[in-house]
Amino acid sequence: MAAASPSSDMFDEIVMAEERFHGEGYQEGYAEGSHVGVAEGRRYGSLHGAKIGSEIGCYLGFALTWQCLLQKCTDEKNGKKIRALDSLIGMIQKFPYEDPTYDKLQEDLEKIRGKFKQSQPIGLQLSMMNAPLQ
Repeated sequence: MAAASPSSDMFDEIVMAEERFHGEGYQEGYAEGSHVGVAEGRRYGSLHGAKIGSEIGCYLGFALTWQCLLQKCTDEKNGKKIRALDSLIGMIQKFPYEDPTYDKLQEDLEKIRGKFKQSQPIGLQLSMMNAPLQ
């Protein structure tokens, strides 16, 4: 009876090998997938963050340029345009660049985009007024 026990243990090892290898493979695959997922997420986040930063930088450059150009004009119409540009600049300055966990990041970005679209005609109107006549 003692001789039967070692042979049944050997068969048990063979039968259980599939389950053991499956479990080990799962653990190795999970660890590798987690590592690759973190690296891919970091690359995606860097790329997406750079795009947002570039977009907001463009808006800020637009607003600051037109603000400087309009400060020379003091009529009421330009005062309204300057206030719109000041509002856009204020929104951009309050934007949380360094906090990717900020809950309202997308909402604030959409508000900035909307304010930029509202301010865009300022640049178009002024550039048309100052365009050289042929």
